[in-house]
Amino acid sequence: MALIIHVVKAGDSLYSISRRYGIPVSRIASDNGIDISDTLVIGQTIVILTGTRQHTVKAGESLFSIARQYGTTVASIQAANRITNPAVINPGMVLTIPSGTEKLGAISINGYSFPVIKPDVLGKTLPYLTYLSIFSYEVKPDGSIGTLNDGPLINAAREAKVAPLMVITNIQEGGGFSSDLARTILTNENIQDRLIANVINNMRTKNYTGLDVDFEYVYPQNREDYNNFLRKLRSRLKPLGYSLTTALAPKISADQKGLLYEAHDYPVHGALTDHVILMTYEWGFTFGPPMAVAPINEVRKVLSYAVSAIPRQKIFMGIPNYGYNWVLPYVPGSRATVVSNTGAVDLARREGAVIKYDQKSQAPFFNYYDDKGKQHVVWFDDARSIEAKIRLINQYNLGGASYWTIGRYFPQNWLVVSSLYDIRKVI
Repeated sequence: MALIIHVVKAGDSLYSISRRYGIPVSRIASDNGIDISDTLVIGQTIVILTGTRQHTVKAGESLFSIARQYGTTVASIQAANRITNPAVINPGMVLTIPSGTEKLGAISINGYSFPVIKPDVLGKTLPYLTYLSIFSYEVKPDGSIGTLNDGPLINAAREAKVAPLMVITNIQEGGGFSSDLARTILTNENIQDRLIANVINNMRTKNYTGLDVDFEYVYPQNREDYNNFLRKLRSRLKPLGYSLTTALAPKISADQKGLLYEAHDYPVHGALTDHVILMTYEWGFTFGPPMAVAPINEVRKVLSYAVSAIPRQKIFMGIPNYGYNWVLPYVPGSRATVVSNTGAVDLARREGAVIKYDQKSQAPFFNYYDDKGKQHVVWFDDARSIEAKIRLINQYNLGGASYWTIGRYFPQNWLVVSSLYDIRKVI
């Protein structure tokens, strides 16, 4: 199938787009999760998946302009039509346009999910996943672990040939990530042994395939303690056939300062684990100034450092599945609200906003005024920004991607991903 990303212009409708590409309105709407009765938003993306098409050459067209229109290459059109001289095409000629999107190879996709995910969303997403990381078992100061209603997700994952991963976190009960809790675990051998025994027992009982360790805000002085904990985990899990994954803060250098970064030792994690998940998101965040959640220029900086320290095929690039809505002017400490990527387009439609696209960050955004006269800016992801991000996997020769989270179904994302890559299955 060929992947075409159509950006809606003034006057476009599903009907006019359908006529242009020769794809039924019902299929375009279904593929993109659009209600046929909805008006389109200027700047909105529509993903078109096509097979071989016919194009009648119009006056003034060239093979180059036709290739751009269909997202293919001049060489591909030449080959499909046995054209020896690309300069000689005449109005009225009927050209065969090949279904031109070439797959870039096979990748692994991890999706984080909370147990409360809607079954239909889970069911629609699992075909695109290699791993399902179920979030999360909170570790306790004595080495015990919390409980999680993960049985239904594990069963659904295995039925779809998706490997379920148990996630452990240093999240304090009723709070956030705790540096003190991590220190308690990482500096006491007996507590670690108890924790590892509990983890292995849980993975065995629940039928998990591996462990995903997401310890964040670890004190810098506990960096080597964390490394030693991973060494111990590796030695216990590998003989039992369990995989080991860790989540890493998005560092751009080995000596990057800050509580989020310093204890995450990229070379050691790269050596000990089967995969690392780079949390390449949250540049735009709840209490921060308005900007793209995962600007591609910033993501590239993280990947450039990561591939210098970690085997490339072990790296899963993090992709956010959400955006934020800020009130302007931004006041430090004020709170943005989370929006889904499909919800952002719905909001733009309701407010009569025009969606723009920022080339530097490769992300869409729009502005509007609310009922109280306050201006807002919304940053989110669309098919263009997903394609830009997902192509980095091929450019950097990474192992795959990891989504935080899969709780909101975003159909355009999966159309783009499955058009460009085959998804690995490991069970």
